Amino acid sequence: MPVSRYKSEDVGREPLHQPLAFAFSKRIAQNRLLKAAMEERLAIWDDEILVNRGLPTKELIELYRWYKNGWGIIVTGNIITDYCHVAGSGDQIITPESPCFGERFESFKALATAAKAQGSLIIHWAGQPSWSSTPQFGNWTFGAPRAATEQDISRIITGFAHAAQYLEKAGFDGINLHAAHGYLVAQFLSPRTNKRTDAYGGTLTNRMRLIVEVVQEIRSRVSPSFIVSVKLNSTDFQEDGFKPHEARELVGVLQDDVGLDFVELSGGTYEHVGLEWTKESTRQREAFFLEFAEMIVPVLGAERKTKVFITGGLRSVGAMVKALDVVDGVGLARPAAQEPRLAANIIEGKVDGVIRPLAPFDTAGLGMLAAGMQMRQTAHGVEPFDMSDSEVVKTLLEMVNEMRKADENKVEDVEVVEFPDWIRNSKSYGVAE
Repeated sequence: MPVSRYKSEDVGREPLHQPLAFAFSKRIAQNRLLKAAMEERLAIWDDEILVNRGLPTKELIELYRWYKNGWGIIVTGNIITDYCHVAGSGDQIITPESPCFGERFESFKALATAAKAQGSLIIHWAGQPSWSSTPQFGNWTFGAPRAATEQDISRIITGFAHAAQYLEKAGFDGINLHAAHGYLVAQFLSPRTNKRTDAYGGTLTNRMRLIVEVVQEIRSRVSPSFIVSVKLNSTDFQEDGFKPHEARELVGVLQDDVGLDFVELSGGTYEHVGLEWTKESTRQREAFFLEFAEMIVPVLGAERKTKVFITGGLRSVGAMVKALDVVDGVGLARPAAQEPRLAANIIEGKVDGVIRPLAPFDTAGLGMLAAGMQMRQTAHGVEPFDMSDSEVVKTLLEMVNEMRKADENKVEDVEVVEFPDWIRNSKSYGVAE
């Protein structure tokens, strides 16, 4: 059965081919396509021995060996800086005590080497999960929050800075700090979740203090050529939350005061994911956050030094090219899980649009579940299933229903576990071109 793809306007794709130079690190991405971060859940997990958690596995390294094809920038899944406060089992972990030698370090070196084999810049996503103001999200239960102490904040800053230093020594080209989607740094930025009355709360200047101090500490520990970037909410879609005018002011500070190489604009929280087309104008332009980017980008000036990427909703070459009228690069997440070789196929003119998933897997929640399963397939050397195939979607829905029934029968909370394995036969990766 042939795949079904999004249609595209007939446009020249040359703008996507163009290299992108970063003013502060002086590094150059070979094109404008960014493989955006997604949680892989493929690192080692040990229920009992904490120091065994978070090492990249041979499967995770295999996944990024296939992502090497054609991307200007590859952003990996999340690094956590604490053994206990993880987003899910299978997260990669680098703590402030992790030495730059040994088995963990060697596995990160192997991951960097595999991903950058064909000229892509390899950047690691780093974010610390926090709490949700709703105690339940889907099948996830969140613990009761408490305010971070001065000691906590110091360790947060040290954790991110050590991770950056560690990654540079392991061969990574940069770090992407997660300040979106309700993670810890995003919650310091948002007045909805930041109720502090000290130097880290209240005014926007105070609420942005943590991210500014994190970037400054990273800059003090790494070489000038190490890329420092941020994934930032353009909005969190909540009435009393982080607003576009605040994002606008923040990116100006990140450019002018701390020398950020690029910002990747996204949006939403666990309470309102935001990764969907809610207006017809957004649907026509495809990008979920392009209208917010148009509000935010001008503060950086005509000759902006901090470059801007936008991730979310872009599905056709035509829309990607048009987005470059506003931003400097485009990020692709779920489509890259479906097709790790997507960037090369776009650049070489083999495809004009990404594979169109059938409902209900065209939405954020189930779409991210499917993407996690597809990454797991690639990591195990098999071709990801085709989300435009009705028989595939039928099987996936059966699996989802079985998982829901199993969750209903659980008597106690468990850790968020690895993505499920695909139950049907698959071809070896690279056989289907």
